[in-house]
Amino acid sequence: MYTYLYLILNILSISYPLLKTWDERVWMRKNQREIWISTVMVASFFIVWDVLFTMSGFWGFNSDYLVGIHIVNLPLEEVLFFFCIPYACIFIYEVVRYFDRTNWFKSVGKAINVFWLLLSVGLLVMGYDRWYSVVTAILLIALLLLHQFVIKSNKEYLGRFYLSFIFILIPFIVVNGILTGTFILDQVVWYSENEIIGLRILTIPVEDLFYCLLMMLTIVTIYEWLLTRKKIK
Repeated sequence: MYTYLYLILNILSISYPLLKTWDERVWMRKNQREIWISTVMVASFFIVWDVLFTMSGFWGFNSDYLVGIHIVNLPLEEVLFFFCIPYACIFIYEVVRYFDRTNWFKSVGKAINVFWLLLSVGLLVMGYDRWYSVVTAILLIALLLLHQFVIKSNKEYLGRFYLSFIFILIPFIVVNGILTGTFILDQVVWYSENEIIGLRILTIPVEDLFYCLLMMLTIVTIYEWLLTRKKIK
């Protein structure tokens, strides 16, 4: 049973969103092309990052919780993670879009963006000599600056994204908690203590929170850009 733990987490993460893809209240069915283009683009980048960091020993995986199939130096489950989780998060984003008819956070999107920008700078300062902290912070700061000063089309969706992120954090804490050792005897994914600042949420390195925001905001940004192009055509 333990051997299939990571695989089961992936399946559980994507099963309900896939089941509800055809729900007319959510735009998932209409936007499958845009969703999968966004997912593949984001997954490709993060998988390359994952391969490099795994090769460098910055993090790794416990074979006791894996089925044993590898792609390059990554477990199959880790590769699937980068497709299952983004798809599930776009589903949460679209559900929030359906229920958030008044776009509650529209007026505070940029303010929340600044809040995360300051936190990211703090992470960079605290972990200036640690690879996971530095790379995550720099990439997130660049993305947040783009949304603050460059991207003009985010007025309608930036606040809604941050509202969605509140709900995304619930499965994030559950899934990442299990992967890093909360609720189980050991950890599925381990991190080199030399490459993180050491602050944790339960057993989750705090860097994972910024990593999650980076991944989710990236995929929603690409997704919304593709939807805009679709409307123009």
